[in-house]
Amino acid sequence: MSDEAEQSLFAAPPIAEQERMVEAILFATAEPVSVAELQARMPHGCDPAEALTYLRRRYEGRGVRVVRVGDGWAFRTAPDLGYLMQKETVETRKLSRAAIETLAIIAYHQPCTRAEIEEIRGVAVSRGTIDQLLEMEWIRFGRRRMTPGRPVTFVVTETFLDHFGLESARDLPGVKELRAAGLLDNRPLPGGIGIPRDVDDEDEAPGQTELFED
Repeated sequence: MSDEAEQSLFAAPPIAEQERMVEAILFATAEPVSVAELQARMPHGCDPAEALTYLRRRYEGRGVRVVRVGDGWAFRTAPDLGYLMQKETVETRKLSRAAIETLAIIAYHQPCTRAEIEEIRGVAVSRGTIDQLLEMEWIRFGRRRMTPGRPVTFVVTETFLDHFGLESARDLPGVKELRAAGLLDNRPLPGGIGIPRDVDDEDEAPGQTELFED
């Protein structure tokens, strides 16, 4: 009797119960789980490989499947339903100060060349800054200047105007409106940018008026 009791004490759970155990482990684990890992977690005498076979059959044709990933096993969305998992998000991209200044110069002085932008800012314009604005489709290449070297010019796009609710570049906002839109902070801009100063804009510090002259 003692031998039978000892044998029943270490008897493996029914295969249906083993299947439930494997299901629970795979469901709760983000990474694929190997058969060896399943074996280590389950009670003595269990056969996780056989339990996996039954579990895979149970999930055939369902929204999720038990699939092999490398040396492990995991739940994965059925391939034909993958499109349901896609989600479109809007990525907010914060412009650097250099990009803001460059955009402002182009918007208020278009068409202008890279050399003119650099002259107004007083520093070189990096290719990355121009590329970022081009990638956002807020600026585009304009006509080449009929001057030595035929430099290309830059102008703002309809995408830029549409983003800010403008009909044309003539409707560009003044300082307060730009700051309200988050395009300007409270630091002064380089003197040549030439953003028109609002008539009622009295919050500028003394000596900064010339920063926004026409």
